Amino acid sequence: MTLIDLITAQSARLKSAGVSFGHGTGNAFDEAAWLVLWALGLELDTLEAKAQQPLTPNEQAKAEALVTRRIETRLPAAYLTHEAWLQNVSFYVDERAIVPRSFIAELLVDGEGSGTLDAWLSDQTHKVLDLCTGNGSLAVIAALAYPEVTVDAADVSEDAIAVARINVDRHKLAQRITLLPSDLLAAVHGPYDLILCNPPYVNTRSMLALPAEYRAEPALALAGGDDGMDLIRKILSEAAKHMTVDAVLVLEIGNERAHFAHAFRRLEVAWLETSAGDNQVLLVTRDALAKYRW
Repeated sequence: MTLIDLITAQSARLKSAGVSFGHGTGNAFDEAAWLVLWALGLELDTLEAKAQQPLTPNEQAKAEALVTRRIETRLPAAYLTHEAWLQNVSFYVDERAIVPRSFIAELLVDGEGSGTLDAWLSDQTHKVLDLCTGNGSLAVIAALAYPEVTVDAADVSEDAIAVARINVDRHKLAQRITLLPSDLLAAVHGPYDLILCNPPYVNTRSMLALPAEYRAEPALALAGGDDGMDLIRKILSEAAKHMTVDAVLVLEIGNERAHFAHAFRRLEVAWLETSAGDNQVLLVTRDALAKYRW
């Protein structure tokens, strides 16, 4: 059996088993390729070159065993491999933190000089906060994209902070990224020129309908209350006092735009274009937050 034959067969197994995707891949073939290549110790970008490579029975059994674990446990592949990729940057992850998948990462990478986000920043953008940092992925990507900034990465979960520390050290950014245990903005060290935030925002009804793969993640990192806006209300009402005069806050809200619009009817925001459209990530200025009647 060749490598491509094995991946195709494992793709069919995943599809037949009805597993859910969305933690780094969006379909059965990509998930199978990830799991098989990882099980065999091959880099993800080697599939095309090694597609016709014959496999030994032991190699085949090893890959099949990992796919079996994926099917039987319904754990995201990232928890099985302890690796996740965001904008071509590798991160360690385990069950202590949510699997990284923020669309804000696109804006950071795109913003290296001429992107959407750059239009809102300036040469005075020096201090960044990654609020609800999880495994630290946005903090790391921000530090890599903007070498002149320092980043505070805050999370209420000590477990998540421990995972984030692994990634900060892995990318040798401990001199520029400070990890802060903090209940939202309670213990941060502003003021900040830019706040990035991918908070828990899944509404209660959606939480109850989540596939097993998503329920395997810490509920603390997902659940946002009845309308998904519980933590966002607190963040937006307190953010201005932690921001410099010209600062902006970039906030991801997933599929909760309708709930956001209802909760903040007169708040002036700009919706930013990502690969998921223009209704997942918004930007709000300090001025708009300060003027809003909370």
